[in-house]
Amino acid sequence: MNATAMHEPKVLSRQTSALLVVDPASMQAEALRGLRTRVIAQHVREGRRALAVCTASEHSGCTFIATNLAIAMAQIGVKTVLVDADLRTGSIGEVFDCPPDRPGLGRFLSDEKVRFGDIVESDVIPDLSIIPAGPPSENAQELLSSARFAAFVAQLLREYDLAIFDTTPANTCTDAQRVATVVGYSLIVARKSETYFNDVKALSQLLRADKSAVIGTVLNDY
Repeated sequence: MNATAMHEPKVLSRQTSALLVVDPASMQAEALRGLRTRVIAQHVREGRRALAVCTASEHSGCTFIATNLAIAMAQIGVKTVLVDADLRTGSIGEVFDCPPDRPGLGRFLSDEKVRFGDIVESDVIPDLSIIPAGPPSENAQELLSSARFAAFVAQLLREYDLAIFDTTPANTCTDAQRVATVVGYSLIVARKSETYFNDVKALSQLLRADKSAVIGTVLNDY
């Protein structure tokens, strides 16, 4: 589907984060579609239905890659959910202009009265739903290590063709490792001229040690 026919008003606050919607003809957008092709060939076609997008350090563009990969998948009819699993400084809700008072993943994991349907923003564009992080959580690691989070992931795998998780930079905490362990598969994002090779290598080793299969690394220069 042509991006200009999509529900663009939902993508407001940080438009450059949703490049495939606001500038679909750019070289960067074409590169993102190339990433989609590789993820489909090496991951989705193998029957794998979840992916944690991780980074070794801040400012690598992890959210940018997670957001645009999710949009790219939805654009070819893959029923996709994008989950903001950065419970400390999540920003995906802002990218899609979600109501700030809407409960997010953090509230869902900490309050059993919050239902799954309360946190899902459905069809922000055709075939793409999002789950924002909500307000910052003080006990993010404990929430992401809980049985409720594991059950939440299992529900996503039942209801969507693909679940993509944006995560917290690994140099700030171990939240991303917890998410990647539950999800089972991870993609590492690095930024050209900023991310150190040894940091990427160390993160890859940590993810694999935590039983998450690393399907590849993306070098982001946007």
